[in-house]
Amino acid sequence: MARIRELDSLRGFAVCGIMLVNTWQHVDPRPEEGAAFMAFAEGRFYPIFSFLFGVSFALFLRSHDDRLIMLRRLAVLALFGAGHWWLMPGEVLLPYALLGVGVLLPASYLPKWLNPMLGAAVVAWAVVQGSPWILIGGLFLLGLACVDHGGPKPSLTVFLISVGAAVVFFPVGGFPSALAGAAVYASGFLLLSPRLFEPLGRMALTNYVTSSFVIIAAGAESFFSVVVVTVVTLVVQGWFSAWWLSRFRYGPLEWIWRCLTWMKAVPNGQTVAGDRSSAGADPDRPRAEEEPGDRA
Repeated sequence: MARIRELDSLRGFAVCGIMLVNTWQHVDPRPEEGAAFMAFAEGRFYPIFSFLFGVSFALFLRSHDDRLIMLRRLAVLALFGAGHWWLMPGEVLLPYALLGVGVLLPASYLPKWLNPMLGAAVVAWAVVQGSPWILIGGLFLLGLACVDHGGPKPSLTVFLISVGAAVVFFPVGGFPSALAGAAVYASGFLLLSPRLFEPLGRMALTNYVTSSFVIIAAGAESFFSVVVVTVVTLVVQGWFSAWWLSRFRYGPLEWIWRCLTWMKAVPNGQTVAGDRSSAGADPDRPRAEEEPGDRA
């Protein structure tokens, strides 16, 4: 299975794309300038984020094997999501929590061979129906199934097939084009596997929520201002995330999420001073229960 650091980096990359798209979508009216460029970004990053949510769900269950704890974890996410929905109506945290309960928890009881087919069927159904929420549920299932079958791995073959699909489906637009583009970005990123985005990914919840406040406060009115707001915000978030994680194990909102999940204050100090790559032992349960890669 792909090392968790690669998934953290990919999640951070998705956060960057989501920030760009969200900033663009809050320009009203949207200028024609930049529209052609944004056609290669809109709809391409939420699929990656959704897929990784299913991966993280599976990794958490693999480490903890306690669905009641997972249910509480999703309930806490729903609370975050409700507040975020009030700030930015239509955002995904609340639907993620609800779909996690309605889709991922039941699917975790199914035979491992069934989830890939079920996930592919749900994604196909979403394409036919044009429903983003059905699509997210299908991607959740594919992420869950991916962990059961070895995890996402860098693959030149997958990248080349994705590029071909993206070329074919780009004139079609809609979900087929977006999914193909997401596959190109994700598979290409995993081949390169840059670590620059890892801190952003490890603090994805904190960075995703705080970016909403920036978008609203900035009030971008042109494509140039969208790019400036996005780049400046991500640079600051990347620096802050790296600084924070050199001192603490979890990001601010990630730590609150974990404390509320376990219903107690979880130690947040670094287990290895200055080592941001160290997963360490989970401080909120016995070391004997620890498994490799438990930082989802």
